[in-house]
This record gives sequence, C-alpha cells and structure tokens, in this order.
Amino acid sequence: MSQSPEEPFPSHPPAGPARFQNGKKKWILRRWAPRALPLSALPARCVGHGPAPAPLRAPLWAPRPLGGNRPQTAAPSVLSSVTPLLPSILQQPARTLTYYGLRKGKRKSVKAVVKRFLRLHNGLWVRRKAGYKKKLWKKSASQKKRLREFVLCNRTQCKLLDKMTTSFWKRRNWYVDYPYQKYQDRTNLQV
Repeated sequence: MSQSPEEPFPSHPPAGPARFQNGKKKWILRRWAPRALPLSALPARCVGHGPAPAPLRAPLWAPRPLGGNRPQTAAPSVLSSVTPLLPSILQQPARTLTYYGLRKGKRKSVKAVVKRFLRLHNGLWVRRKAGYKKKLWKKSASQKKRLREFVLCNRTQCKLLDKMTTSFWKRRNWYVDYPYQKYQDRTNLQV
C-alpha cells in the first residue's frame, strides 16, 4: 500500500488479511498518535499480548546529595512536612463586607447578618438555634421546644457582627407592642 509524503499514516485500515495481521490496536495507535512514543516503547498491555518492552533509558542528570558522597537518608525534609499546611495558613478569612460601595462610596452591611441576627440596644446579638425549622418530622416535642429558644452571642461574635453592619442597624427603634422591648436594656446585672 503506497503512502503519500504528506500523509505519514494511512487514513483507513489496510484491507484484506493484512488488516488483522498486525492487529487493529497497532493501526489505531499509529493513526491517532503518530508523533507519540514508538510502538516498541509502549507497554505490552497497550499494544497486544507480547513480551514487555525494555525499560526506557535512565535520565541524563540525577541530583546529588548536599553532603558530597554521603548516602541519602529517608528522613523527610521540613518543606515536605509544611507543604500540606500552607493552603490553610495562606488562606485569608473571607467576609462579604464592602468597605466602599460603587454608587455612593459608603460602607455596606452584610445582608446575611441582618437576616439571621437581631441586635439589641445594649449591644448583644440574638440568634435562633441551628436547625430550628429543619426535619421537624423526626424531632421530638422537647427537642423542637429547645430549638425554638433564642441564643445570645458571645462577646467575640458580637464584636464581629458589629463590624459587619452599619450604624443603621445599631440605632434604637421604638415599635408599638415590640416583643423585645424589655430586653433592649441590661438591668439587674452586676458590673
């Protein structure tokens, strides 16, 4: 079968008994990987059921140990022990807080904080317990009652939530029949 100089491999498999002489796998490899490794360098399981080829030659350059002719030890280096920790160390904490808005250049509140928490005028933040409205069909009545209770945030959380909101959410509101009015001021607490 003649081949043109522009096409190094035939575009279709050889016809007749020669088609199965070398095997269809070799033809497919020659057709689709013309500039890859030669067929003799591929493992035997890729080409056919023949003997395994000879291993590839050794690299031209091999690194030498720092101590001259000392044998290399199997002790891990400091860099290999620190590398898995680097992503967690280098990762900065992310808060979706806008310091300067595009329209007015003013600081913006984080909407997730405004929706999930309530700020009392004394500086405390109130939240609901996690999962208070999830999978209630399999929770007991006492567990559902505990989940409906409110929780006060601790000092660190309150400071963080104050940073994530603007002064609009820290002002005092006077609503008619406000159920949280009696909790706005801290009373009967030892200073």
